[in-house]
Amino acid sequence: MPDPARDQADEQADEQADEPERDRADGLDRDRADGRGGGQDPTAALQKVLATLAYLLTRSRAHERHVAEAGVTAARSDLWLLMALEDSGGVSRVGDLAAQLLVEPPHVTRQIGQLESQDLVERTPDELDRRARKVAITPHGRATLERLNRISQANFRDALAGFDDADIAATVAVLNHLVAYAREKHAHEDRQRGRGA
Repeated sequence: MPDPARDQADEQADEQADEPERDRADGLDRDRADGRGGGQDPTAALQKVLATLAYLLTRSRAHERHVAEAGVTAARSDLWLLMALEDSGGVSRVGDLAAQLLVEPPHVTRQIGQLESQDLVERTPDELDRRARKVAITPHGRATLERLNRISQANFRDALAGFDDADIAATVAVLNHLVAYAREKHAHEDRQRGRGA
């Protein structure tokens, strides 16, 4: 004769016996998603994660939300140019900026005109070559970039809560290596095509 109470107790015992196995399987799934195990190539996992992250971080809505939080109206490409200029010490030649951004100089020249109209950059004389002009970030441009960086860093701190500094530093080292590799590969391709030799 069936005993519902005993059947329920047996089912609970079976579920409890299965929990360690389920936990191991869940951990394995997480490890696979992280690229830490389960037979997935860590390099392939990193490539997939970076592609997904690049997509998510460069979507128009994400950019609009980010700049709105900072009270800025600059386009995404404008911000890249401002960051490149800031990384160059605040002043740079157009050709050097183009090389840093991996684009052609005329593209940067047009963009500088747009940024100049917003008082984010200004053209300055080149002391070494009177025919040439340099581009300098303005105080307004620097303040704009600082606001954006504060918002961005706050978002990253939220996203990385729970990771220690060593994990983050290791990630930065890997990503910096990939950036240097990509830049060198681009420069090599340009040299092969007879540009930038």
